[in-house]
Amino acid sequence: MLNIQNVTKSYDGKKKACDHVSLTIESGDLYGFVGHNGAGKTTLLKSISGIIDFDEGDITFQGLSIKKEPLKMKELMAYIPDNPDIYESLSGIQYLEFIADVFKIDVNERKLLVEKYAGLFEILGVLNNPISSYSHGMKQKLVIIGALIHKPKLLLLDEPFVGLDPKASFQLKEIFKDMCAQGTAIFFSTHVLEVVEKLCNKVAIIKQGKIVASGNTQDIIMNKSLENIFMEIQSE
Repeated sequence: MLNIQNVTKSYDGKKKACDHVSLTIESGDLYGFVGHNGAGKTTLLKSISGIIDFDEGDITFQGLSIKKEPLKMKELMAYIPDNPDIYESLSGIQYLEFIADVFKIDVNERKLLVEKYAGLFEILGVLNNPISSYSHGMKQKLVIIGALIHKPKLLLLDEPFVGLDPKASFQLKEIFKDMCAQGTAIFFSTHVLEVVEKLCNKVAIIKQGKIVASGNTQDIIMNKSLENIFMEIQSE
């Protein structure tokens, strides 16, 4: 279980990018996170992953605090940013081997997982090529594979479908479903509201740093669409 408790973050000491945000993401949740540009989505995701510090509150996963036990908590999670900035001097397979070494994945197991996911995302044939030769979408696929091969218990993603082709998007959604069925908690931001409505069992809407709606997706949208609910909230 991921517990986000009263998390507040300001970059300038005045405006709050996150304003006393509290959320609970259970094991097995496929949780969508939506809001306008600058609402605080990326700030919260980076706070959970330990990339940036926050001013107030705490974030815990399976009883571990990102403030007090960051390394132990990071061993259990993977974070995929909205822009895949990775080591372009490496080849794809060198990058994945590096990630596997960091997380101490068995050599035989990593080989099977790399082949599985690289096959699904159709980049198996270019893994020996330098990352500098990859398109944006190929880099996104590589980063996703790097996150999946150590079987995280918590998967955080910022706009994961940007740059992916339709087939890769479909594969990623299927992987999400399989991971959640095995107890992984997934929390991701997106502007594609239709994806959240169809895919996620839970959703949170953030506006100007504050959570304005959260809970079961069907309870939030009722007999409307998520797009309609989102537009109503934004107009308030």
